Amino acid sequence: MATKSSAAAKEATPVVKIATPDYWDEACRHLMKKDRVMKRLIPQFGDACLQSRGDAFVTLARSIVGQQISVKAAQSVWDRFAKLPRAVTAANVLKLKVDDMRAAGLSARKIEYLVDLALHFDSGAVHADSWHAMDDDAVIAELVGIRGIGRWTAEMFLIFYLMRPNVLPLDDVGLINGISQNYFSGDPVSRSDAREVADAWAPYCSVATWYIWRSLDPLPVDY
Repeated sequence: MATKSSAAAKEATPVVKIATPDYWDEACRHLMKKDRVMKRLIPQFGDACLQSRGDAFVTLARSIVGQQISVKAAQSVWDRFAKLPRAVTAANVLKLKVDDMRAAGLSARKIEYLVDLALHFDSGAVHADSWHAMDDDAVIAELVGIRGIGRWTAEMFLIFYLMRPNVLPLDDVGLINGISQNYFSGDPVSRSDAREVADAWAPYCSVATWYIWRSLDPLPVDY
């Protein structure tokens, strides 16, 4: 018979199912054939690839936490925040105290965003069960109706939760900086420059973006 403490431990540590894209190897072959930078970058990272935690709410919450801060800082704040509830679910987040969330390193604005996100999920206001069947633009249109979720956050969701293969997040500073360093010797890069580079990446812009991020920071981005 399980004790109360062991039962609580099980509840506090839900099983996380990690998924990887079935198109990754094909995408890597395509990118290495079509793009000289990808031909150099991809072999540097071995078997590492994009991973999805398979939890829509957690993915969006992590994206909100990570807005406008570094990957390392975002991970640090998330680690503290994730210890507050027994499990990071919409219902549990709605029970948290604002002071505890602030102590975890969240700004007042991000706390508002996380609460609004939790309310949308808890009330059934979003059609989470339908997202896999919806096209990219339709998912983005629904997500940007939630406070704190703009196009960038929605695109991170497409990449890290739905694992859509051809997302090009032009509002992502890391992507633009990575293109600048890898393709333009550090010179400033416009959105049109980035689109032109990405022409060779299609239909696997998400994969190329992931490797561009890796070229700047070997620590994988995790939502």
